[in-house]
Amino acid sequence: MAGLTTGGPNVDVSLLYEVNGAARRAPAWLDTAVGTAGEYGILLALVLLVLWCWRGARRQEESAAAETFTALVWAPLAAGLALIVNVPLRELVGRQRPFRQHEGLQVLDPGWGVGLGNTEFSFVSGHTTVAMALAVGLFVANRRLGTLGIGLALAVGVCRVYMGVNYPTDVIGGLALGTAVVLVLAPLALALLSPVVRAVAGSRRFRRLVRAGDRARPLPVDLAQPQTPPAGRRPQDKDLAA
Repeated sequence: MAGLTTGGPNVDVSLLYEVNGAARRAPAWLDTAVGTAGEYGILLALVLLVLWCWRGARRQEESAAAETFTALVWAPLAAGLALIVNVPLRELVGRQRPFRQHEGLQVLDPGWGVGLGNTEFSFVSGHTTVAMALAVGLFVANRRLGTLGIGLALAVGVCRVYMGVNYPTDVIGGLALGTAVVLVLAPLALALLSPVVRAVAGSRRFRRLVRAGDRARPLPVDLAQPQTPPAGRRPQDKDLAA
């Protein structure tokens, strides 16, 4: 591994070859599964996790539901903002993809160049950035689901290195960037979004986006309240007349 770098051993490149080397020993179906997961599969799972959290949040008490919904709105916005920040950062660093710099890598992404954030530069990993931003935003809304989301974001990073399209430090940078954008801007973002969410929650047309309404359930026929008999007539008079 040291011969592939200049100036001595490079832990980043060595770890890249170690992780990516597993792709050569793994069966083809596993490589396909990892490539699909690292490209879009895990990101889709994170989106579904956010939607699942939203579904549960709508059943909360009104103020709690509005607070959770605000955080869930911020999560995808932060992910998009982090991806935008990543564009000039990549141009500034200008780090080539690992398979363009080192021979013998097993590249598992057949659609390289068309996927999310796939450019000729690799630092920082766009997939990992978006995944971590979604996960940390989800963590702000729900710690249990957010912890699961952070685990999925870490899995995205491992997949990207396994696929041979990112260095380990590209992944670390993506994790840091996604986390920083969410947490640093969260106070301002939540303060700006809260009035909007409260307005939505108070509107007649869109309030169900924030909280599920309480639906009145009709009484069964046999549980309907008995009618009061007319004045001067006993309840049993009806039975005697029959």
